[in-house]
Amino acid sequence: MVNGDRVAPPDFEAALLSLRGHRLRPELHLEEIPAPSRLAPYALALTGEVNPDPGSDPDSFLGHGRFVVLHDPAGQDAWHGTFRVVAMAKARLEDELGADPLLGEVGWSWLTDALTDAGAGYHHLSGTVTRVLSETFGGLELRGGEVEIEVRASWTATTPDLGPHLRAWATLTCTAAGLEPLPENVTALTRRH
Repeated sequence: MVNGDRVAPPDFEAALLSLRGHRLRPELHLEEIPAPSRLAPYALALTGEVNPDPGSDPDSFLGHGRFVVLHDPAGQDAWHGTFRVVAMAKARLEDELGADPLLGEVGWSWLTDALTDAGAGYHHLSGTVTRVLSETFGGLELRGGEVEIEVRASWTATTPDLGPHLRAWATLTCTAAGLEPLPENVTALTRRH
């Protein structure tokens, strides 16, 4: 793996390998995107879209997110380590959920529970949960109002094994999008066309 003219260090290569081969929910569609280049010498970015029926019905889009891995072999003081994970999940909510005064705490618990359940080793977790209420006017009146939740967070991974972190982010993104959790060892079936 090369970043500019540099060959990636073994820890970053191990981290990239640890992100391969995970069985995530079929409703979550991942794609690699350009990673931020100014935050760390080595980085990887993925975007995910939660859509049970991709390509056929735009109304089936439920939410999306971003998963970024930053690596600085020298470490960064603010990270207290050499790997930092930056994650975001955003989805539309039912109107009544937008008025819930505990929505921020619930959204944050989706993340912390997902990290714990995935067995992701982390420290120095920080972030925000934002609720957005949009009202439309004029020519957009047919669309009506919308309520969205956005969870943004970053944390320091304790090892280069980032597979559990990817699984936790996938769970957060699907939970925010309103998908019911799957019991362990159960696979969701996708619709056939």
